[in-house]
Order: sequence, then C-alpha cells, then structure tokens
Amino acid sequence: MARPKKSNGNSTRTRNWTIIVYPESAPENWRDILDEEHIEWVESPLHDKDINPDGTVKKPHYHVLLLFGGVKTYEQVLEFVQPLKCPIPKRVHNARALVRYMAHIDNPDKEQYDISKIVAHGGVDIYELLKCNSSEKYTIIKEMITFIKEYNIDEFQDLVDYAIENHYDDWFPIIADTSTLLLHQYIKSVRYRKIK
Repeated sequence: MARPKKSNGNSTRTRNWTIIVYPESAPENWRDILDEEHIEWVESPLHDKDINPDGTVKKPHYHVLLLFGGVKTYEQVLEFVQPLKCPIPKRVHNARALVRYMAHIDNPDKEQYDISKIVAHGGVDIYELLKCNSSEKYTIIKEMITFIKEYNIDEFQDLVDYAIENHYDDWFPIIADTSTLLLHQYIKSVRYRKIK
C-alpha cells in the first residue's frame, strides 16, 4: 500500500485564504484589482499601530480575507494575488475568527481598531461574521440593562436611539435581532414602577 504524500501546507485546497497587503509595495489600485475579480473579500482597517516583540512599530498593513466560491490551491491563490505584490497567502481555518482579528476584538493586549472600518466587498455579510457568541451577547444585554437602570430609561425608543447613535456595532444588532422583547419588557417594568 502506498503511503500518502506528506503535505507541505501549500497543497491544501480551501475556499478561504488570507493575505497581508502593505500599502508601500502594493499598487495604488489594489482594491480595484480585487474587485474586478468579482469575489467576496474583506479588508481590515489599516493596521498602523501594531507593535513588534522588540517594541518597534510594524509596517502599516491590511489584513485581507479572500472568500472564493470554490476551493483553490495555494498555487492558484498565489497567482491570483501576484499583482498585489503581497507576501505569501495563507489558508484560513475560520473566517469569523480572522474578521474579528482585523479589529483585535479578542486581543485586548493589542491595538484596538474600529470595527466600522472593516470593509466588506463583493456582497460579504460582515455582520454575520462579526456576530457575538452567546457569552458576549449576554454580557452586552447586561450592559444595556445596567444602562437602563443608571439612566432611568423608561421608553424603548430612547434605548434604540442611543444604541443607533453610540453602539451600532454591538448593542443595536442584539436589540434588533434577538432581545427586543426582553429589553422592551424590562423598560416597561421600569416605567410601571415609577407610576406606583
């Protein structure tokens, strides 16, 4: 029986790949080059405050997630990104984790980048990739309830307006998608208690 070939990591076929784009070496129109390929892709905010282990600032760069419609080999992706003059592509094990990394959401020891500056191209549903897990969701609901108590919020509209203006990326999706009833009932009970 023949032994299976050992993989060098580059023979893997997968749909999702990542590259790092350095503005200093990439063509000015690198985004247009990717857009013209009609694929889904996600661009991080410019990482211009990342620190090397020796304390020096890393070269400014973008993390890019490429989401192909079918599986691609390393060689195919390398050829695909060659015009961008970026380092070698790497396969992505978890697209959600990479998108969260683009803002260092789960890395509080690193520079925090603005989630709203993560740019989706080609129809990517960025909110689906940034969706909270259960424990994060409950933490955010607790924050909202604390806010309701501290600021004596007695109208649901006030909470929604505040979330839209100040917490569009974290509070608002939870209010809109999953917790309207709970928060509405909580505010209603706050209002009822005032009347007593």
